[in-house]
Formats: sequence, C-alpha cells, structure tokens
Amino acid sequence: MQQRTIIDGQQRLTTLQLLLDALHAELVIAGQTAPAMRLEPLVTNAQPFCANPQDRFKVWPTNRDRPVFNAVMGAVPPIDYDTIEQKHERIVQAHRFFSEQAREWLNEGGPGIAARAAAIETVVREHLQMVVIDLAADENAQEIFETLNARGAQLTAADLIKNFIFQRLLEAGADVEQSYQRYWKDFETAFWEAEVSVGRVRQPRSSVFLNHWLIARTGEELVAREVFARFKSFADFESAVPMGPLLEQVDRAAHVYRRFAGSASALSGPLDRLGLFAYRTSVLESEVIKPLVLLLLDPEQQPVPDPQLAKAFDAVESWMVRRMLVRATTKNYNLVIAELITLLRASERASAGDAVERFLASQRSVSRYWPDDEEVRSELSELLAYRRLGRGRLRMILEAVEDHLRGWRNGKAGLGGERVTRGQYAIEHVMPRKWTAHWPLQASGHTAEGRDRIIHTIGNLTLLTGKLNTKVSNGPWLGDAGKRKALQGHDVLFLNRELCSHAGDWTDDAIRSRTAALTALIIEVWPVPPGHRSGVSHQKSKPGHRVDVADLIAAGLLVPGMTLYPRRKKFAERIGTLLTDGGIEMDGTVFSTPSGAAVSLTGRPTNGWSFFLVDRNSRRSLRDVWRDYVETLAVDADDDDASDDGDDEEE
Repeated sequence: MQQRTIIDGQQRLTTLQLLLDALHAELVIAGQTAPAMRLEPLVTNAQPFCANPQDRFKVWPTNRDRPVFNAVMGAVPPIDYDTIEQKHERIVQAHRFFSEQAREWLNEGGPGIAARAAAIETVVREHLQMVVIDLAADENAQEIFETLNARGAQLTAADLIKNFIFQRLLEAGADVEQSYQRYWKDFETAFWEAEVSVGRVRQPRSSVFLNHWLIARTGEELVAREVFARFKSFADFESAVPMGPLLEQVDRAAHVYRRFAGSASALSGPLDRLGLFAYRTSVLESEVIKPLVLLLLDPEQQPVPDPQLAKAFDAVESWMVRRMLVRATTKNYNLVIAELITLLRASERASAGDAVERFLASQRSVSRYWPDDEEVRSELSELLAYRRLGRGRLRMILEAVEDHLRGWRNGKAGLGGERVTRGQYAIEHVMPRKWTAHWPLQASGHTAEGRDRIIHTIGNLTLLTGKLNTKVSNGPWLGDAGKRKALQGHDVLFLNRELCSHAGDWTDDAIRSRTAALTALIIEVWPVPPGHRSGVSHQKSKPGHRVDVADLIAAGLLVPGMTLYPRRKKFAERIGTLLTDGGIEMDGTVFSTPSGAAVSLTGRPTNGWSFFLVDRNSRRSLRDVWRDYVETLAVDADDDDASDDGDDEEE
C-alpha cells in the first residue's frame, strides 16, 4: 500500500475524512447502498493491504488525536455519539455535525432520497478537487514545511520543533511512535499547553520551556521568534548527540522544569530551598530566571553540591528582592541571566554558588547592581510599601520575615516548626487607613498628610487571616475591643507576637521604629556578601503625573490575566486580557495602552480607560481603578493623566 507523510494539510485531510465517513454512514442508514459503497474506498483501505490496525483508514492523524479518531471513525452506523467516551472532543463533534447536516439534506424531499443520495455522492467524489504536491526524494520536506508555515497560520515554536525532531527521527529510521509516546506525548497535555505571559505576549508553556532550555544550553539571549531557528542550528551543528538522545535530554530537562513550576504553587507544608526559590521568584513574576535553574539542575552534567546550589539561589533571590524593594529596573534581566549562564558553563560546577555571588556583586550599572544594606534601609524608611509594591510581593516579604522569626535560617528549621502558609494571609494596616475615629494625632510635630503617608510604610503592615482582618479592621489599638487584644487572643504569627510586645499606644513613632526593625530582618533574610557596597548612585524616579496600567498592577489593584470588558454592548464579545507588563491582548494582538486597544475596536478616537470595564456587574472601569490609585499618591495629578489621547467613549 502506498503511503505519504503529510507536510502541510493535516487538518484539512482529517476534516475531509470526518465528512466522508459521516456521509457514508448516513447513506448506509438511508439504505442507499450503491453510493455508500462508492464512498467507502475514500475512507478505508481494502483489507488485503492492511498489515497493521492503523492501516485501516486512509488518513492516520497525529499521535494525540488517534484514539478519538479511531473511536468515531470505527463506530458502526447508526452511531450513538453520546456513548463515545470522548464525545466532547472536537473530532467527535465535527463528525456528529456532518452526520446531522447530511441526514437533514437527504430527507428534505424534492426528487426523492435516491436522487439526492446520488447527487451528494457525485459532488464529494468527483467535483471536490484538491491540489497535491509530491516531493521528490532529494527535496527537503522540513524546508518545504517551514516555507508553507511562514505563509499561513503561524505554528508555535513547540509545534515547529516537534515536526523537525520527528522528521529527523524518521530519516534516521527510528521508532517514531515509541519516541513520541515516551518523550513528547506529555508536551501535549494541559500543563504544557497552558499559555503563560512572557512580556507582552502569551505563549504555550512548552514553547517557553524550549526557549529557556536553549538559553541554558547556549548562554544566548533569545526572543520567541528565534527559538525554532536556534534549535535547528543547535541540533544540527552544536549538539554532540544524535536527535534521539537529544530528545531524551529535552525530556529530562522538562521534568526538572515541571518540578520547579510545581513547587511554586505549593502554598503549605515543607519546602526545600529549590521550592522556596520557585515560590518567591514566581511571586516576582520572573520567568527569566528559569534558564538558570535548568542549568544549575541540568541532569546531563555533574550535580552542583547542595551548599553551592543553595548559595546560588540565595544570591539570585537577594539580588532580585532587593532590586524590587528599591524599585530598580528589570529591563535587562534576560541579558544578565544569559551572561551568568555563559559564565557558569565555563566554570566548575563544584563552586557554582560562589561564581553566581561574585558575578552579581561585581555588577555596577543601574540596570544590574545589587543594592547594599544602606540603600535598602534608606528606601524602606520612607517607602509607601502598601501602595508601591504589588500585594503578592509585599505578602511574600512579610511571609519571609515570619519564617525568619520562626527560626528558618539557611534552609534549616528552628524551634518555630512549619513555615507560614504562603499566599493566603491578608495584609492589614495596624493603624487603619480610616484612622480619624480612634487614632488622634499627637499634640505636636505630626500632620494628617504625614500620617496618611506613614500608615502605608512597612512598619504599619502585618499579616492576618481574612476573618480576623475583618473583625479588627478599623478598630482602636488598645482596649477590650482593640486590635492588640484580638491579636493576643486569636493570632499565632510570630510577626504579630512581636507587634503586640509594643508597650503603650500605637503611634507614628512606633510605626517608624517597627519599620526600622522589619528592615533589619529583611536585610538578614536576603543578605549581601560581607562588606558589599553597590557603588551605584541610584536616583529613584519619583511618581510623576502620568500613571499607566503597569502602576496599577504593581499596586495590586489589577491582576495580570484578568479580563477587560468593552463598555459598549455592540463590542461585548470582544474581550481583552491584561498582560504582566500592562499591555492588553485582544484578538491575538497586543496593545500597549487601553486606548490603543479601544481604537482598534471602535475605529475612531476612544478613551480606553473609560471604555474598558474590569467588572461587568458593577460597571467599574479602568478609569475608576486609576482614580483610586491616584487618590493614594501624594502627587498633584488631574484626570487627564489617564486619557491616553482618546475621547471618552460612553455607552
């Protein structure tokens, strides 16, 4: 039996087979034997040519679709679709649709069912035309595939790499089916196909992983569009192993990647240093760090000793957290990590942690330096942490302080036992934002404006359970109904035990004192090498009049991945997705501003801040969120700051 490997057109051929098989089944049910028999050779091969079970059908789809394709194509008419195990799969739904449409048309009446059966059979068998291009033996199928893909709907990097890998395996005479089942099938599961935000775009996790794996292998900074070409170059010219063993290496690295990603979502129970690093860097929303993890945990190389591995994680985490606290830029992180990987690939793995620490401590530019203790103290003394840091990041900082107070040092547990539950506690102001009822100003040296700022500094913040937070929210500090007594009676956190040890009323001066104490603990949790000085004069960019979506995300008022809804009903189905950097993805296109996205819908100048709602029920818009944020800032900003250049768009 002749066989063809399909380079391009798999979806069209599969859909056509579903159509032909569904029509064949309906002709059989209608008793139209002759036209049904004339269609049958277009769907199945003659039995004498079938050496294997999969030889039965004219088209045998890609691996993941085979079970459902076989189930519906092999069903005996009349088909009860509800009894098919995979009845919700689109292949089954397509077959069912074609069957229902064919049955309806055959029974419409007119010249009679026999004539209609002959007519529809003639159309699909004789008048449906296709163009087929057969490649000669000396033509490169992979190059043809890439050329066709470049001119049509773009496949992901993982799709292209998969095709490239299995084309090479086929050329080498390898057992392609076995290789797929053992080393690639998992990439086509929900975990790997889930889309994750990387900068302004969302990509399947499998494509992001392959990008990170290549960076770990090459030490080169790579953008998404370069991944496939770089993989080809690496496999053909740089890898010391054939494609089969290389695929096995990719599979082993994928297990490391998945374990790291899984650790980030473990919100309770014990965590090793890798798991804690995964959680904290995920809170920092730093995908860029994962190539370094793949290198340090590379199963193809000599293991890095545990103390050195912990030292590497400690250094990178301290570098990232401190830069976050002083609000230094993150724009060059991908380049820094690529350079660090290049350095580590040329260094002894037995001293990898030392190399990481030396590299980060040596950086002197504003976009790379490691903030020293003095700068962290200076910044946190005045930082409106509740307003300037994202809620998740601020919670992570307070969780780390709690763990430190429980005795967790250098990855070892102290007398405090288990680590604090992660990502669950509410952040509470000790002196509430509505302080005027129970917290009078002291006689001299304090102003309402000053207090409105100091209540958002880290010394006035703590962690509470949701229920306790609701109970004590705006109450006084002292007294039977006060916060202090409620914390002493119901809370178990060391963080609040220290807080309740404060004698007397909770004042502005007490907040400043606790800010200094918490800062000292933060410096202990994320230390720098002894004697380290950053050597950088880092001028902070003060809040200006222009506030963008990224500021609202950083303040925790918006969440990446949330849906934005058009205000006008005529565009109700054209929703947008908020990305990590403040961009908005809509219909596969990323817009840098709300108004840019709105204009693409309306076709005329439109104020995106008013146009997009964050909640359909309450009709709360991006502008409403912007106003809430601006009210908390000690800056003079007027409403035009969120106008983007577009006109207001009302319903």
